[in-house]
Amino acid sequence: MEITILKENETSVVVIEGRVDTVTAPELESAVKPLINMGTSVVFECEKLEYISSAGLRVVLAAHKQLTACAGKFVIRHLNREVKSVFDITGFSKILNIEE
Repeated sequence: MEITILKENETSVVVIEGRVDTVTAPELESAVKPLINMGTSVVFECEKLEYISSAGLRVVLAAHKQLTACAGKFVIRHLNREVKSVFDITGFSKILNIEE
C-alpha cells in the first residue's frame, strides 16, 4: 500500500494505492490520525485502491465517526467496482459519503 497526502484548500486528500488489509491498515490509521485530530475535511481518494479488508473498513469507519463528531467532513472518492461492492455488502455505502 502507498499513501500520499495532498492539500486542496482546507481539505486533506489521502490518496490510497494498493491493498488495505490487516498488515497495512495500521499504517493508514497512523497517517490519517493527525488529519482527523485537526477536525477539518478529509477525502480518501481510492481510484487506485485494489482491495480493502475488514481491518481497512474499521479505519474508514473510525475516521468517519471521529470527523462527524467534531463537525468535520469525510468523503470517499472513486471506488472501483470490486471495492464498491464491499462497501455495498457491508452497508457502508448507506452511511458514508461516497463520490464517483
